[in-house]
Order: sequence, then C-alpha cells, then structure tokens
Amino acid sequence: MIRVEHVMGMPVVVEARDGDVPDEVFDWLHQVDETFSTYKDGSEISRLRRGELDAADASDDVRWVLRRCRELRDETAGYFDVDAIGLDPSGYVKGWAVERAAAILDRAGSSDYAINAGGDIRTRGRWRIGIQHPTESRAVAKVVEGDDLAIATSG
Repeated sequence: MIRVEHVMGMPVVVEARDGDVPDEVFDWLHQVDETFSTYKDGSEISRLRRGELDAADASDDVRWVLRRCRELRDETAGYFDVDAIGLDPSGYVKGWAVERAAAILDRAGSSDYAINAGGDIRTRGRWRIGIQHPTESRAVAKVVEGDDLAIATSG
C-alpha cells in the first residue's frame, strides 16, 4: 500500500509492500509538525523562540530533541547549531521523525517498507532508491540499492 500526505510542508510518501500503512505513522508526523514547526505560531518551537515557553516546561520530545541538537553542536565543533539563526531544530527533526515513523511500522509488523519525507528516506527490506540529479530534473544522479537503508539528500 502507498500512502501520501502533505505534512511538515511537503508530501510524505510511505509505501508498505507487505500491508497497510497504519494511521499512527501519519498521526505521529502531524504531531511532530504541530510541535516543531517554525512556521506555526502555536508550535512549541515558535513559543520557545518568542520566549512564551520556557524550555523546562516544553514537552519531553522537545526537551530531548534540543538536548540532542546541542550535543551535536558540541560533536561538530559548532557546524551544526540550532541556535545560530534563532532556535530552529528543523535540520535534525525531519530525520528523527522519519526514524520514529519507521519504528511504528516495525512495531506494526511491517518488514518491507519505505518512507520518503523530502529526501529523508528510511527503508526496511531490499530497495533501490534513485536520487534525482540536482540540476537536471529528469535525470537520476545515482541509484543506491541495499537492505534497511537510511538516506538523506538535499537539493
């Protein structure tokens, strides 16, 4: 089954070759969007940015993500910094959300699926992934084939 929904500002495609895509997958992704969006005034991240919410009062997921992002800032000597242009953990959140969506599919018993959220891709089972050429929209730059892949691309 293939299911596509617009979430986090993009179409997210989930294909489960061995069954249905549980509603819980997209419920999770919509929850992430509502919580972490820098474009939604009511999101926890937007409220943190405006000083309306203290980090200590944020949800467990927000506190965990911000802690991990700050660890990554230290591990990368500042090259990854969610505070560089105002609080924006988007560079981490999409991949994290996809990984958690994959865990939902795993728990549901799926063993042959692919999730593609704007180039953040997670698969279980054997897949061939074509990566679009960055300047030639109808060309494939590379094909990656393997089992249980995690790929992140950027235009």
